[in-house]
Parts: sequence; structure tokens; C-alpha cells
Amino acid sequence: MLHRAVEDVSTGSDSDYSRFWISWFLSSKGNEYFCEVDEDFILDRFNLTGLNNEVANYTQALDLITDQLDDDIQDELRGSLDVQARELYGLIHARWIVTARGLAKMIEKYKRAEFGRCPRVMCQLQPLLPVGLTDMPYEKSVKLYCGRCEDLYSPKSSRHGSIDGAYFGTTFPHLLFLVYPTLIPPKSGPTDIGANAASGSGTKEGENRIRRRLREEMDPAIAEGGGENISTASVALKAERYKPRIYGFQLNEIAKLQRWQEAVRDRQVSRLEDLEERAS
Repeated sequence: MLHRAVEDVSTGSDSDYSRFWISWFLSSKGNEYFCEVDEDFILDRFNLTGLNNEVANYTQALDLITDQLDDDIQDELRGSLDVQARELYGLIHARWIVTARGLAKMIEKYKRAEFGRCPRVMCQLQPLLPVGLTDMPYEKSVKLYCGRCEDLYSPKSSRHGSIDGAYFGTTFPHLLFLVYPTLIPPKSGPTDIGANAASGSGTKEGENRIRRRLREEMDPAIAEGGGENISTASVALKAERYKPRIYGFQLNEIAKLQRWQEAVRDRQVSRLEDLEERAS
């Protein structure tokens, strides 16, 4: 199908060629999180430094993305190259969205709440941003970051949930708020981002969804009323926290706040342990 479509535009200009595969990729279901990477960025080999070691058949995959693949490539090879082209475009995309033009494009999607809204009731439908838990491909799927509660959520759609997190990277949402501090959401009150797209029914649906998820994820012992022997202190110690990073470094203000919060938690855990010992 793709091969036939490429043949149909074989009389187009070089500019049409360089945009065709990307347009087809972005219009495919499940790829709504991605934005269009500028042709100039892709054609500048400096921007692609090191990706030849990450993607098999790198040269042919790049030719497919830019619609410069030779017509004599067999259809079977073209099919496998499509998978490699998707990976290459994703890794290029992660580099693109932390540039000035890439951030601007992603901000437009963020303002339209195209990445979804936070399911936490008190965040009042705050729009989310995609983020990776690692910059290495094939390790973790993409997650959604809420700038209000500073926590992570899984995409609602299984199509989006299967996207590699490395295609967005660990830096993107935090760099966006660093470069555009006016977009940092308030910690209280309704959000003003994408407010026109929100509705009262959305809030009710979000509340019901959270209740269902909590019931599904609840510890069976607690759900059945047998949680008397569970240590509250041990549960608190197991809680994981997401730590925002930019190019591997924690943000100073957030890091200071989290260190203070963890110190408070440790003191509370010590008190709980003492109470549990006395009660035993």
C-alpha cells in the first residue's frame, strides 16, 4: 500500500517527496502524540549523530523517511525498512522536540490537550505531556506527565501505551516548563490550558475512572477486609516518586522540595514504626 502510494507521487517535487512518508506516518492511528519534524532538521546529518549505531539499515531507513529510497528495493525489504524507519523517526523526534521550533509545535498540541488530561480529580483536567522514563529505546513505554501534581500516568489508549518512551525522552516536558515558565500550571484552581475543550461530564467521568482503577489496583488483602496485619510504615517506604530531570540532572527547586518531603515522610515512617511496635 505504501509502495503504491509512493509510486503515485513519483512525479512530485523533491519537497513533496521529503514530506510524504512523514505525513503518512503522522496520519496513522496511534501516532497522534508525534509532531512533524522539519525537513531541514532531518537532512542535517549533524542532528542525527550517533543514530546510525542505534538503527539497523540506517541509511535505507533515512532514505525511506525522506522518500529517496531506490525503486529497485524489493517489497519485502521495504516492509522491514518501514519498522526501522519508524524507530529512526522516533529517535529523531526525541531530539527535535527539545529544540525551539520543536517545543513550539508541541506547545500547540499541549494547549489543545491532545495528550489527554490528568485523571487526578484535584488537578481539574490539567492537560498532560508525554515523557519517557529512559532515553534508551526498547526499555519503557511512553508515560504522561502532569505539571500540576508532578506525577506520571499511563495513556488511556493501548495504541498510545505501546509507543516507546525514548521517542519523547526524559527531558522534554521539564525543558518546556523551564523555557516557558508561564505555562507552569497553578497548584490550585481550574486550569486555563485547553479549558474550552473541558466539560463538567469529563470531570465526572474522570472521577469514576479513578475509582474503578483504585478498586482494580487495591491490594487483595485490603480489598477483602484483611488488611489488619499490613504494616503502614512498610507500605509508605515502598512508595516510588517520579523525579523530573533535564538531560539527566534533577531540577534544583523540585529536588530541594522532594528532599524536604522525603525527610518529612521518613519522620512519619519512624513514628508509625514506633506505634506499631508498641501495639504488637
